[in-house]
Amino acid sequence: MRLSIERKPIRINPDPKRVIARFFFNGNDRAKEVIQRVMDISEDNAFGIVSPLLQEYSKRHRNITRALNRHCSKLKPLFAELDIDYDTLTVYRKLLIGSYFTHEYSIESAAFFNPSIIEDPDQTELQEGQRRVIISFRAVGEGHISSITFRRALIDQANNITVLPAGSYIDEAEIVRNAVYNKKLFFEKAAVTQIDINVLNELESKLDHHFEYANLRRIIIDSQKMQETDIKKLEYDKILWLADSYYEIVFSLDTDISDRVIFPISEYERKGIEDARFVHFKNDDDSTVYYATYTAYDGSLIMPKLLQTNDFYNFKIMPLYGAGAQNKNLALFPRKINGKFAMISRIDGCNNYIMYSDKINIWEKPIMLQQPKFSWEFIQIGNCGSPIETEHGWVVITHGVGPMRRYVLGASLLKLDDPEVEIGRLKEPLLIPNSDEREGYVPNVLYSCGALVHNGKLIIPYGVSDSSTAFAEVDLNELITKLIDDKKETNKVEKAAKVKDKVEH
Repeated sequence: MRLSIERKPIRINPDPKRVIARFFFNGNDRAKEVIQRVMDISEDNAFGIVSPLLQEYSKRHRNITRALNRHCSKLKPLFAELDIDYDTLTVYRKLLIGSYFTHEYSIESAAFFNPSIIEDPDQTELQEGQRRVIISFRAVGEGHISSITFRRALIDQANNITVLPAGSYIDEAEIVRNAVYNKKLFFEKAAVTQIDINVLNELESKLDHHFEYANLRRIIIDSQKMQETDIKKLEYDKILWLADSYYEIVFSLDTDISDRVIFPISEYERKGIEDARFVHFKNDDDSTVYYATYTAYDGSLIMPKLLQTNDFYNFKIMPLYGAGAQNKNLALFPRKINGKFAMISRIDGCNNYIMYSDKINIWEKPIMLQQPKFSWEFIQIGNCGSPIETEHGWVVITHGVGPMRRYVLGASLLKLDDPEVEIGRLKEPLLIPNSDEREGYVPNVLYSCGALVHNGKLIIPYGVSDSSTAFAEVDLNELITKLIDDKKETNKVEKAAKVKDKVEH
């Protein structure tokens, strides 16, 4: 029996017009020259230059004056070096200076892919059989910097998908740093980021068992004053970069979900926030929360991180710890299993592992779950999002990488109460790039970060050659039957091969 896969007649494409206003800085010396040039013009000239800028860019940004003021305020140390009293500057001169240190960044200009789909917290005012969902994407702009963006969609009774139009503006969140750090965990994470061990030992000896960001920053600044070289000072900066990996972000309540972008904030993710896998997690007390695992990338190091939200306005972000929190491809189960959190990972870049934990941010003792078995996954096997619970077991959409580095989607079925046991696995890919899906930013790649069951069908959003996003649908019961049948057939073939090998030797 061949599975019937339906590709939906819908494609979500990147929109290069979706821009955010980012801080632009070319070094202290050039910055001071620009500031001085702006200070040398008259107040009337300053107003004459900035007024049309505000009119033009207010059509492209929700609150451009807030961004310009924020960017101007970042220059306060330079104003002090120039003997300029920042507080005496007029409103329009601050805005003008801020405009010279601002540039637009198109978050989707290069690629738009690797979607995850999750049930919207708001399911009001729907007809029977309808469902409102939130789809997250990996958006890539200039310099291959990835961020997380969102769209809202509606699935109707016939599983037709309508993606609602994106808003006209994009907003970054306000950053809140109020974390209390556990010293033991913090310095264990620091030890794998290639920071000078002597610096780590020094700072660790000066901090309490639990400490706050402000206290760490004060100790680091004091320590840096004692250093003679910029190279040594940089090692202390790296500690602050790690501390910056713990934060909360808050979006304005007047933003639509499509207006919100989670852009890299800390230095350890400055090159991208990659492949968020969202899951609607059910706690033991039946309350729910949304989690997402993602990969932070600084250009050389990878740091798995966890994002948590209840409403998609307020997010908490933290690194993940432990021997199992390595590499990419971490996906959380949607509930505890036998009293423990459970996660699938690919710590060695090749095989699927499973691990359990009493704490959601600490992952140790990964257990081998799956290895590449079929030719279409000989390079690697990994998950494509969190496992989906069914009465027959946990359905896991997988990806396999084969010849010509072609990425395809597969599927497996794990035992409900013991997901270390594989009870089903497709021997052929579930979905491969067709002739309309092969070309793009990265050719021959299909990839997903999460699927969803609706009206008995498994709906899989997937990235098309890292350039856009499409949707496929498969009947859930037919898929489960095929998973179990293929597993039985594969076992028979493997058993016969072992018997033949034993006879020949």
